[in-house]
Amino acid sequence: MADRQSTIAVSLFGSAQGDDPHDQAPSRVQKALVDFVMDFHLDNIFIYRDQIRENVLVKQYYCDIDIAHLISYDEELAHKLTQDPAEIIPLFEAALKICTQRIVYPSQKQKSLNLPEHQLLLHSSASTISIRDLTASNVSNLVRIPGIIIGASTLSSKSTALAIRCRNCNHDELLPVSGGFAGVSLPRTCSRKRQEGDDGDKCPLDPYYVLHEKCRFIDQQVLKLQEAPDQVPVGELPRHIMISADRYLTNRVVPGSRCTITGVFSIYQQKGSKKQQGAAVAIRNPYIRAVGIHAEVDHSNKGNAVFTEEEEQEFLEMSRRPDIYEVFANCIAPSIYGNKDIKKAIACLLMGGSKKILPDGMKLRGDINVLLLGDPGTAKSQLLKFVEKASPIAIYTSGKGSSAAGLTASVQRDHSTREFYLEGGAMVLADGGVVCIDEFDKMRDEDRVAIHEAMEQQTISIAKAGITTILNSRTSVLAAANPVFGRYDDMKTPGENIDFQTTILSRFDMIFIVRDEHERGRDERIAHHVINIAMGSRGIEEQVEVEIPIEKMKRYISYCRQKCAPRLSPEAAEKLSSHFVSIRRQVHASEINANQRSSIPITVRQLEAIIRITESLAKLSLAPVADETHVDEAIRLFLASTMDAVNQGGAQGSKELMDEVNKVEEELRRRMPIGWQVNLSTLKREMVDGKGYSEQALGRALHVMAARETIRWRHGGSVVFRSSA
Repeated sequence: MADRQSTIAVSLFGSAQGDDPHDQAPSRVQKALVDFVMDFHLDNIFIYRDQIRENVLVKQYYCDIDIAHLISYDEELAHKLTQDPAEIIPLFEAALKICTQRIVYPSQKQKSLNLPEHQLLLHSSASTISIRDLTASNVSNLVRIPGIIIGASTLSSKSTALAIRCRNCNHDELLPVSGGFAGVSLPRTCSRKRQEGDDGDKCPLDPYYVLHEKCRFIDQQVLKLQEAPDQVPVGELPRHIMISADRYLTNRVVPGSRCTITGVFSIYQQKGSKKQQGAAVAIRNPYIRAVGIHAEVDHSNKGNAVFTEEEEQEFLEMSRRPDIYEVFANCIAPSIYGNKDIKKAIACLLMGGSKKILPDGMKLRGDINVLLLGDPGTAKSQLLKFVEKASPIAIYTSGKGSSAAGLTASVQRDHSTREFYLEGGAMVLADGGVVCIDEFDKMRDEDRVAIHEAMEQQTISIAKAGITTILNSRTSVLAAANPVFGRYDDMKTPGENIDFQTTILSRFDMIFIVRDEHERGRDERIAHHVINIAMGSRGIEEQVEVEIPIEKMKRYISYCRQKCAPRLSPEAAEKLSSHFVSIRRQVHASEINANQRSSIPITVRQLEAIIRITESLAKLSLAPVADETHVDEAIRLFLASTMDAVNQGGAQGSKELMDEVNKVEEELRRRMPIGWQVNLSTLKREMVDGKGYSEQALGRALHVMAARETIRWRHGGSVVFRSSA
């Protein structure tokens, strides 16, 4: 309340100053502020003079001031501004008006009468304070708060001055209204009679009504700022706070944008219909009256981070290293043994390809989606957790705990206006980054369908509660899932192992089947590696010293994504197209052999996927054109991931064959007691010629039994020996 009272008092003073600055001597503070704007210069450039002149010429009456400049000019004044902004900001805005009159219209004295009100915007590089650290001691101080915008209201008009008229005697008056959420109450009695000392008929109580067409209005927008997910302590709900933005600060940000808000931490009394409101007279709700909004991520080029010259030089040197690809892949989750191809795929995912907008307005995504499908205990979740730390923007979510509304967007109802508004979900908040979805197979089908559109078109269409809109979700998806039976079963087709529809599988650029192979040498190396990490030593030949720390990796990814958008060379394009045709032919042939469609489809999307991988490999070394070496590595990665998964299906055969194999296996177990051996030619004669089973089924059954160590081959594979049950 104190905030509101003082603002009203000052704004009257400010408008009195604005009428004619030569009329009455400005206060000492206002004079100091005028001097600052007029005199401040860096390297003989008068920054704010030039800024005001440029803005006024395009009819934009605001000035964006860096608080650091004010500190270097007059420390006491800057301290006053941060401690008592409600008093200083109106003075500053009046001072800006005087400066405009002096700079733009020096000869015309009366011009200042027609100048509109100016707005002061502030920005600073000082330390920020998180939402959960705002306390009562910060009230009516200037604060800087980082976070994510999760809701933005439509523009509403707020009056800065109310024109009111008395019903009885038609006396007009202009009531000033402070900014922010603070309201204003109409006077109870008519002021005209009091002024004239007229003892005639007194006007009745509450005589005033508002003349809306004569009031002065400004645009106002209410934003909802939430803590960034990476700053929320474990086990806590993210806090949020309301932001009131007006005039030139409106429509600066959209839900999902990360920004830092500079503003006055204020309080207002929430009006409610509940009777209990009257009891808690002294309770006020906090909000922030914005005086500066600095968006950290520009959505057009994904991260407009500012890089120093030394940093740029260092990154350029890094990109020229011949082994940058290997080094970068090794620095991804260095504590996890092996999985080289998966780490390389994640390096591609972090870089992303080039986004293309075609002449007809169609967009082709540049983001790469990767699916890790495999046995438990193969460090899938650890890789996801690492990507969440290494990507400049990332959100980690688990399949079972994510609803469709939580991933895309939910419709909320505003308590005060009872209007619906949208709040962005994980895919919207991670716009320009990566969404890591763990336990992808445990998601409910209807929730999984919600991300179909986000993965290919990179938008989320919403039609809920009368709101029909499209939100951007330019994100890469890194998903981890288990096969149907918990473990990958070699004896079953990928179609039976992978319980996903082809619609979602075709949207993944790379699908890795991560197997937990039982092999003694590999197991020893893994055990050695894990024990060394547990003991905290680094004395292993496989373990490289991490050359690129996570923070530097983050900056390098931002730099590459911002500065580089590679295109294919003609030779590379030719190589890609011919290779795609051969892959399609190969898949078609295996489908005919197996007499069923492949569960992992190879479509034109997969050609686009290889193109994106090629571009991301070029981007990693900051190459403007992707050449044949990049294409070769992209094709190798694709063959090692998606094609490997497809081919595992090629050998398995159809369901009829599998049923036949099971029957043959039962026959063989009956035919051969433990310890017996039979010639292969005899078995063929009995099973194929005698009982009509196919030769393929017999070979497959013997292969399966050998894999389970039920039988052994003797005499170079011509004799079958039954060794165990």
